[in-house]
Amino acid sequence: MQTKLDDLYKKYNKKSLVSPDPLQYLYNYQNIKDREIAGLIAACFAYGNVKQIIKTVGLILERMGGPRKFIENGDFKVYKNFKYRFTTEDQLVNFLTAIQKIIRKHGSLENCFLSYYDETQPNIVPALRGFAAELRSFGPVNTLVPDPEKNSALKRLNLFLRWMVRHDEVDPGGWTKVSPSKLIVPLDVHMHRNARRLGLTERNQADMNTAAEISAAFAKYCPEDPIKYDFCITRFGIRDDMDETELE
Repeated sequence: MQTKLDDLYKKYNKKSLVSPDPLQYLYNYQNIKDREIAGLIAACFAYGNVKQIIKTVGLILERMGGPRKFIENGDFKVYKNFKYRFTTEDQLVNFLTAIQKIIRKHGSLENCFLSYYDETQPNIVPALRGFAAELRSFGPVNTLVPDPEKNSALKRLNLFLRWMVRHDEVDPGGWTKVSPSKLIVPLDVHMHRNARRLGLTERNQADMNTAAEISAAFAKYCPEDPIKYDFCITRFGIRDDMDETELE
């Protein structure tokens, strides 16, 4: 299994295979203070049709200019009449307000996450739930940040953490105080199906318990960076030019 996973990583963990993915926007931001904001927005809007996700995230970030400066200034009127699927203008403004207040309180999104992070814990789940709860504490943002108390896999926040904590050809990184070994796989339909195909889980429920189980299975093969396999495996089913029989 390790040989198969490592071969898939070497073959498909390529920046050229990122598009279409909201991750592509993070490469535009060299300043970590900008990148973490852009990353959180891109990840939290990663639901629905990928073409619409790309279009919507692009629109939001384009109107910002520099994300950190925009958030600090707090002029959210540029999103008047915003609508993306189930996310309304009010939810977007609440979400941006939460980011603004968190940065004013903690100095950065990274510092906020670190306030809940405990290196002695087996994974980042407790910190992730605290971070999600704080994002939700400034007004309704239900379509963007699920309730962490309902055992949601918190896929989009785990995706954000993968982007910010890991650093390789695909994931740009930027956060330096969270160990990649603690990350949880961003569990979506593609990862769930392919993880079952690979024998990494037998669970039917795509919840946090399943995400943790898959992550622990990956850790057997790469304990220092188990989520490095996420990108290459989830490309199957997203890109039409990849043959899913390679997972067999």
